[in-house]
Amino acid sequence: MSLTDEKVIFLENKAADIRRSIIESLIEAKSGHTAGPLGMTDIFTYLYFHALKHDPQNPQWEYRDRLILSNGHICPVLYATMAHAGYFPLEKLQTLRKLGSMLQGHPHREWLPSLETSSGPLGSGLSQTVGMALAERIDRGRTSGKQFYCMMGDGELNAGNNWEAAMLAGKEKLHNITAIVDRNNIQIDGFTEDIMPLNPLTDKWRAWNWHVVEVDGHNFRDIDRAVGEAHAVFDKPSVIIAYTIPSKGIPEFERQFEWHGKPPTTPEEIETARAALKSVRTMGGKVEAGHSN
Repeated sequence: MSLTDEKVIFLENKAADIRRSIIESLIEAKSGHTAGPLGMTDIFTYLYFHALKHDPQNPQWEYRDRLILSNGHICPVLYATMAHAGYFPLEKLQTLRKLGSMLQGHPHREWLPSLETSSGPLGSGLSQTVGMALAERIDRGRTSGKQFYCMMGDGELNAGNNWEAAMLAGKEKLHNITAIVDRNNIQIDGFTEDIMPLNPLTDKWRAWNWHVVEVDGHNFRDIDRAVGEAHAVFDKPSVIIAYTIPSKGIPEFERQFEWHGKPPTTPEEIETARAALKSVRTMGGKVEAGHSN
């Protein structure tokens, strides 16, 4: 799964494009979540533009990998990444959260058929993923090459349903599941360790017989290493604890839990966001401004 220098540059530039699309869709919608989508952009970019087996021209391709979004409120990053990958025109992102749009405030499978599930109630995504992986084993046996990725928030780990699913996945040794936890340490009303402490988080997952990898969620090589390691484990499911910066890319918003569930709305906030995410391209680790998309 190793990345070339050229591929890393491509992914960095694509992530920059996707972050700009997220912010513009939130500004147009005048509602939605900022922190989680910007924080998870690098991971979604890596998956859709490197790791996932998928076909935007044939979303129901039988042999595609499955990506299940459990923390559905970060759907602006899912929508923006899918649009950039070719699932639908970029212009559709401006309909986020509008009446009748296929891009609802939480993902709705019937309105956007390319989605694997509908989501909104926190804590249910891992259970859905376990059910899909078990069904795949029944249909095709233990050697099926299909991967199941479950995207999760750390705040939603307060829901006990997650741990029931984790226990079952560990018991069944569902090696083709990779859960990715957005460990940004915030939730809607504060910091996770103040609201409901999660640590020692890695020990909890290991107790249910999961392989655990910790990564910098903004380092593409680190993400690539973790996913490759997860795929190499054949006797248990894997979880990647991805340490991310909420609102990544807009320094004035970063690490502030208040941006969990609101978009830029005032002229000052909009200008701050746009200025921080203005057109930049990375060239061998250097950032250059002024290049077009």
